[in-house]
Amino acid sequence: MTSQPEETVDNLFDIRDRVIVVTGAARGLGQAIANCLARRGARLALYDRDAGELATTSGRLADTFTRAVDITDEAALASAVAETKTRFGRIDGAVNAAGVLTIGAARELDAAAFRRCIDVNLTGAFLFSRIVAGAMDESGGRIVHLASVSSRVANLNYAAYASSKAALSQLVRVLAREWASRNILVNAIGPAVTETAMTREHLDDPTYRDGALSVIPMARFGTPEDLFGVVVLLLAPGGGFITGQTIYVDGGRTLV
Repeated sequence: MTSQPEETVDNLFDIRDRVIVVTGAARGLGQAIANCLARRGARLALYDRDAGELATTSGRLADTFTRAVDITDEAALASAVAETKTRFGRIDGAVNAAGVLTIGAARELDAAAFRRCIDVNLTGAFLFSRIVAGAMDESGGRIVHLASVSSRVANLNYAAYASSKAALSQLVRVLAREWASRNILVNAIGPAVTETAMTREHLDDPTYRDGALSVIPMARFGTPEDLFGVVVLLLAPGGGFITGQTIYVDGGRTLV
């Protein structure tokens, strides 16, 4: 009787040596995702507006390339992506974690704040996607955006943020269809409220905190670690037939 050979490597989630760009990498979810990808052997290009915090993040990681860049600045993004490709020779994937959280009652919300939220969360995502896609070679690549449960649910005082994230989810669908023939897969992840630097100010308000927690069936907020499995899947061979999706990692928030 011949025994079956033992499989020593499961490549479904293997991202070793893949060149991946991460935006919003200086703090919060972007920083946590960068750390996760680095531990799994990815080679990283890290972008963020905050040069100082970005240097601190990259200083803890090996084989990283950094650029201080605003995701809404098309020329600066194009330059950073071109430099990234020169440095590593290719770009295999990208994770866009840059974003702003704008909360306020619609009738009182400053129009400039609304526009800024749309500009960063939607227009920036669009610019980043097409620049990165243009730098990917004939073998294709993966683009992952951080959307939100606000892509789908209607929270009070979220006119700006929810509009930006809902539009981002639809943008992902359109880009996925346009670029499928090039094997560029475009997806999003929709977290529930996650405790990060961006949400801390709001979660320090007991009324906001209790209200946000009350609509999550699993009765806890998200953690950055909750997202790692889906992020890695969408960048790895196991995610090779997934495109145009917003995958909610939300403790059941979108069920309410």
